[in-house]
Amino acid sequence: MYWIALQPSNDQERAAWGWRCLQFTPRVALVDEALLLEASASLRLWGGRRQLLRLLIEQAPPLAAAAWAEARTSLQALAQLRMHTSGRPGPRLAADELPLHLLTAAREHVGTLERIGCRTWGDARRLPRPGVARRFGAALVEALDRAYGERPESYPWLELPASFDLKVELPALASDAPALMWTAQRLLSQLQVWLQARNQAVLAFEIEWTLDLRRLDGVQLPSHQQLVVRTGQPTQDVAHLRRLLGEHLARASLAAPANHLRLRSIETVPWAGGSKSLLPQDNVTGEALHQLIERLSVRLGAGNVVVARQHADHRPEHMQTWCPANAASSAGANRKAPLPCDALYPAWLLPQPRRLEVRGEKPQYQGPLRLLAGPQRLETGWWDGGAPGPAVRDYFIARSDHAGLLWIYRERLPQVQEHGETVRWYLHGVYA
Repeated sequence: MYWIALQPSNDQERAAWGWRCLQFTPRVALVDEALLLEASASLRLWGGRRQLLRLLIEQAPPLAAAAWAEARTSLQALAQLRMHTSGRPGPRLAADELPLHLLTAAREHVGTLERIGCRTWGDARRLPRPGVARRFGAALVEALDRAYGERPESYPWLELPASFDLKVELPALASDAPALMWTAQRLLSQLQVWLQARNQAVLAFEIEWTLDLRRLDGVQLPSHQQLVVRTGQPTQDVAHLRRLLGEHLARASLAAPANHLRLRSIETVPWAGGSKSLLPQDNVTGEALHQLIERLSVRLGAGNVVVARQHADHRPEHMQTWCPANAASSAGANRKAPLPCDALYPAWLLPQPRRLEVRGEKPQYQGPLRLLAGPQRLETGWWDGGAPGPAVRDYFIARSDHAGLLWIYRERLPQVQEHGETVRWYLHGVYA
């Protein structure tokens, strides 16, 4: 058997360390002030004891460092850990030389045992077993047997929660939303550990703060406030989540000072891991484009960071729509395939079709236009039901002596003849 005992700096770190240990072995238990994990079945998988300790202890960001010790039984590992953290560490002692107060089951009897000259585990082992069981209880005898590996060791093993939900007390009252960021960073770090342990990636999480006041200036206040943070792509990158949350908090306001902070996951998906290219030029460092877009959307407003998206419509001016960049990425999988564009479509469309002057039934644009190709008939848009009505057009490619190739169309509406007008022509596009 191979046991490792860990002692994180506080209870919050203890829970996060427990989740991290579950990545290396399923046998993790919370015992007294420490975490105990039995890793003998996982040693070959992780490359031996030295490699396992290096992965578990040395490569544990973003968690704070934790004291640790190892031994062949859990109680020996716990005793070695207690010696290491007692402030008087010395050379590693054999099991028979360990002081009796390092054994939890013997602590309430240490005074009595020392008066009879029993100060170490070895001394207690040499006492008559029936007498020790009658005087101090069977629990002490059983603990000594487990400490020496003569009795099987079993604990209630730690299990990961199905969802992340953690609430902590703030070190001081927070009067504004950015003041919550320091504690939020610690919660995000623990969220990353939970995601890695469950092999999940987050798409949305909620941060909630509890208000310290119930009434302010005679106005009834809610018990808490919250905001939801969403990402365009699944991620385990806590640095990006921290920047994104910072942008949200910079624009949030607190109705009253806050005293507690809670972080919970809303939507997670299985994590497929990041893919890397064998070509160094493809492995670009720095912030990804979608992460920059997410931060700018929060900072500037979703309506101010937009992206062009194809739309299934025969009318040229409706073949492309502008939508918020975050909404476009999330709805990309559900949108219909766009209609293919004609090879004769121009490279540039005018924002609005421009009415052309007509002389002698010929359209004019910096002089008369010569029709080169057409007509391409278009009749669509009757389902809209609003002004200016259906699009009934004949498109032509025309040449101008001064402007080059143009894309123009002729309206074919009954109301044109009813008002006694000639056919109306419009300039709609320009060929580069």
